[in-house]
Amino acid sequence: MDYLKLSANLKEMHIETLKVFCDLVDTQSFSLAAERNFVTQSAVSQQIRTLEDKFKRRLLERVRGRREVRLTPAGEVFYRESKNVLASYDALQESMRGLVGTISGTVKVATVYSVGLHELPAKVREFMAKFPAAKIDLEYSRTTRVVRDVQNGIVELGVLAFPEPRRGLTIVPMESDRLVLICPPDHEFAEREQIKAKELKGRDFVLFERDVPTRKATDKILKSYGVEVRKAAEFDNIETIKRAVEVGFGLAIVPHLSVVDEEKNKQLAVVHLAEKEWVRPVGVIYRNDRQLSIAAKKFVQLLGNAPVQNSQ
Repeated sequence: MDYLKLSANLKEMHIETLKVFCDLVDTQSFSLAAERNFVTQSAVSQQIRTLEDKFKRRLLERVRGRREVRLTPAGEVFYRESKNVLASYDALQESMRGLVGTISGTVKVATVYSVGLHELPAKVREFMAKFPAAKIDLEYSRTTRVVRDVQNGIVELGVLAFPEPRRGLTIVPMESDRLVLICPPDHEFAEREQIKAKELKGRDFVLFERDVPTRKATDKILKSYGVEVRKAAEFDNIETIKRAVEVGFGLAIVPHLSVVDEEKNKQLAVVHLAEKEWVRPVGVIYRNDRQLSIAAKKFVQLLGNAPVQNSQ
């Protein structure tokens, strides 16, 4: 692609057109791209055709038999450079807002259910009290989706448990939590203050699904102590697991902060696990190559409690 022509043509284009193109690539959906930009699907299609006519290059290809689009080599260049332009424009807007001393704008945050429902609400309330002109937009999904949405620029921040170093992402550690054993109030373990891993051998357990980081950590710790448990059920979210334990499906190992209310109301009994390994780290992730909005920076500062870790 001729970069002089690209530069010249960009001068004639609107920021909104670049955003429509990038949103289409990020979401793989004409309807979602249209919804995000408050236009019709036909308007999205028209803007893509206009871009391709302007640069005399095919930027996108439809995948036959599937409802998705694929970037051509020219499209990959255009997508990358458009993202840079949009990031610079966002940074410009934030800088101008900063000149008048107002922290505003919406911070899009993707998070997993166990963190979003039980650890973030207090932090969001604190943030909103400090910066009433700003807004936190929370989206709940699985860990793999949280990471993908951050990498694709669909959200600015991701908040998840057991964050793993990944190329191009920064991790800001938050306060960690302990994993605990939960059981019904009438269970034989209910009156125990503490329990050792070896005592769980052969017990029925309600587990997170295998791709959930808490499940991976639990399996690893139990295996290190030579403990095998029986799988009574598997679920993908913390709320379903708690309800299953409550009605007697089995025991479960979950983050302590996720069962504070049930423990207080005596719906579930909480038993502390004796071994030191039962720690659940939590962290904020964001892309290294994008400048965070001022509001996002303030939210990260509020959440974080340790030095930033970069993964190049």
